[in-house]
Amino acid sequence: MARVIFYSKPGCKGGTKQKVLLTAAGHEVIPYNLLTEPWTVERLRSFFGDRPVAEWFNRSSPKVKSGEVVPEKIDAETALMLMLKEPLLIRRPLLEVGDASGGQNLRREVGFDVEKIDAWIGLKPVDESLQEISENLMKQDLQSCSHSKEHSHHHHNQQGGCNHHGEKHQKQGSL
Repeated sequence: MARVIFYSKPGCKGGTKQKVLLTAAGHEVIPYNLLTEPWTVERLRSFFGDRPVAEWFNRSSPKVKSGEVVPEKIDAETALMLMLKEPLLIRRPLLEVGDASGGQNLRREVGFDVEKIDAWIGLKPVDESLQEISENLMKQDLQSCSHSKEHSHHHHNQQGGCNHHGEKHQKQGSL
């Protein structure tokens, strides 16, 4: 089983589901707050691999939703500068597995593509009692905002909290 460094926005329902799925598969999940992490251009860039720049962005970010930031019209250097300034623009989660200090077998990914992650580190539950939970989660869209489709996606406040149905989920710890 893998030790997964998991960068996400605390309080995000999708991130919580993703962490449950990883944990059910026997992985050790080490959560970090993506919004307060001291990113550098080089380190942040390493999560995106050869993906097009537009795929680096969180489509639920208020600035993307409003059209203020148009990912398809931004080059890599500008995208990284914008993301360092405003981490809500970063697509989540960012995942890291392996030895970051020596670079041995280190792999970093962005987003939660169930098939890709299953092929990479495995998502099969380690215990039969977790089978149904895992199967239900794997059928869901775990890459996008988990609020209902009727709900407007202008629900993130400027501090990275969520204003969903009047609740304000502040930056907090993990699970």
